[in-house]
Amino acid sequence: MKPLLLAALLATSACTMTHKEPLSDMALHQKLLTLDTHLDTPLHFSRAGWSFGDRHSYETDLVQVDLGRMDAGDLDGGFFVIYTGQGPLTPQGYADAKAAAFKRLGEIETTLAKFPDRIALATKASDAARLDHAGKRFAYISIENSYPLGEDLSLLGEFYKRGVRLAGPIHFKNNQFGDSATDKPQYNGLSPLGRQWVKEMNRLGMVIDASHSADSVLDQMIELSTTPILLSHSGPRAMWNHPRNLDDEHIRKLAASGGAICMNSAYLSEMRSSPERNALPDVEQLSKMTPAEQAKLTADTRTLDRTSPVQTADFETYMRGLLHLIQVAGVDHVCFGADWDGGGGVKGFEDIDSLPKVTARLRAAGFSEADMQKMWSGNVLRILRIAEEKKGR
Repeated sequence: MKPLLLAALLATSACTMTHKEPLSDMALHQKLLTLDTHLDTPLHFSRAGWSFGDRHSYETDLVQVDLGRMDAGDLDGGFFVIYTGQGPLTPQGYADAKAAAFKRLGEIETTLAKFPDRIALATKASDAARLDHAGKRFAYISIENSYPLGEDLSLLGEFYKRGVRLAGPIHFKNNQFGDSATDKPQYNGLSPLGRQWVKEMNRLGMVIDASHSADSVLDQMIELSTTPILLSHSGPRAMWNHPRNLDDEHIRKLAASGGAICMNSAYLSEMRSSPERNALPDVEQLSKMTPAEQAKLTADTRTLDRTSPVQTADFETYMRGLLHLIQVAGVDHVCFGADWDGGGGVKGFEDIDSLPKVTARLRAAGFSEADMQKMWSGNVLRILRIAEEKKGR
């Protein structure tokens, strides 16, 4: 071969080798460290004949998150929720709620222990990347509704010792800590005990979650807390006017204080029920049902989802809400908390198999990989890291 021709071929080869083809949307999604801040999946952990390790079908099972679909949709990890419904503010009510919350925590611990090579408990901001590099999914633990604490804030320390790093004080009804977004004002914000709760959360190094709290509670949390506030599963009120969502003024205030709001996939349109749906057994009863009873409940639920869905929103609605949040708050203050297994999910975005679609749409909208990394996990981990660093202050 002639020297000049050889040189030309080598030069062409070198250019080809150094040129990088753009990543596919799925490859980009897999490259990002992804995190969801509100996974209600632990309510399924004690179900008879059900395994978190399998990949279940949305059509044949009520669950939206499992290890199989965490692999398929590449959800690297998230906050698994200890949820307790609001009950009476009485000694017996507190005792029952405490027992239920610690039982749910035990179920989370037991489930994680079954799959040590696939998922592990995370308690520090740095654990997410460490476990991801080790080829594992990561599980943080959170509390939705601090009602089980009763009036004993020392219980927060017990939950902390067992791995809880995020907690919200209130759910759908007012309780001993303050006003709910979906109840009549009682304290005009936090109660005196609620203010002490904020201080104890800061002292322990736990992140404060304001989802479900009244706007007045959020205002006071921002004022009182020494660390930024997270809303683990909330949406923009400008897209659907519901008190569970946040208005633009509060979104900007939250962002200015360093906090972040994680986009929900519920309350994107009118949340509707029906006599037929109300007659179905509550999903909290699944652990008491036989596999056959569970299958019937799933079939009945999916039939109603097709004929009379809870909300008319779809994936396009979800994306409009997400883009609105980004426009108002900025990429440094938006995250993801779709309320999987807790009421989230819309047509075209039914479970975590669909997560790569979000990355693809954000990319098409012109967001950089760095911007998407912030939203998929960086903003949440930043807030968790600040809480760690200010622990005890």
